[in-house]
Amino acid sequence: MRNPVLLVIAHGSRDPRHAATVHALVRRVRTLRPGLRVETGFLDFNVPSVQRVLESLAAEGVRDVVALPLLLTRAFHAKADIPAVLRDAPRQLRIRQAEVLGPSPLLLSALERRLYEAGLTPADKPSTGVVLASAGSTDPEAIAVIAEIAREWRHTGWCAVRPAFASASLPRTEDAVRELRALGCRRVAVAPYVLAPGFLPDRIARGAAEADVLADVLGPAPEVARVLLERYDGARTPLRAAVGA
Repeated sequence: MRNPVLLVIAHGSRDPRHAATVHALVRRVRTLRPGLRVETGFLDFNVPSVQRVLESLAAEGVRDVVALPLLLTRAFHAKADIPAVLRDAPRQLRIRQAEVLGPSPLLLSALERRLYEAGLTPADKPSTGVVLASAGSTDPEAIAVIAEIAREWRHTGWCAVRPAFASASLPRTEDAVRELRALGCRRVAVAPYVLAPGFLPDRIARGAAEADVLADVLGPAPEVARVLLERYDGARTPLRAAVGA
């Protein structure tokens, strides 16, 4: 039996860096799992749309698909937008929606990778405060997840970790930077908890003007690609069991 096709569902953006980063991540996933068919669809702004990819797969005779939201938290897009699109898919497709990427220890490893690439070292952790800067959400569950990630990350040796949000929620990145300064952290670093460049990541970068270090977005980090495959494997197992029942 063939493995289900992995359909990565990205939000999309007018910023061309967004789609370029998504495609780079998907290429890394393909490298990690040769033979797995991986397709990409966008909810908005970019092509191909999710609906178009699903129609194309159905026309080819594909039957099993794992739809993976390229999202770090389970908020509106994962709870409403994506299920609505999948409900309109061709009926011959058997689709299972995978879990969002976060939280995951691998994503914390990716965050640290980006901070070290920006100039920090493990020896800097006890004297460095970190702003965990996410896009933001009106969903209380998503906000609570970000706060919990910050608490967990603090226990790995950083001077302090504070969550911040580029939209919808407070505090903003610049306020969290100032709070860490006031706490007495020798240096302050901003770690964007976002997958690809765009409008809100640019806002995070502007808010990091007074920080000592600004890390890059997670992008196609190998840890992120591994999380995608973990989520795919977690979703395909019950799908395959149901098909074989």
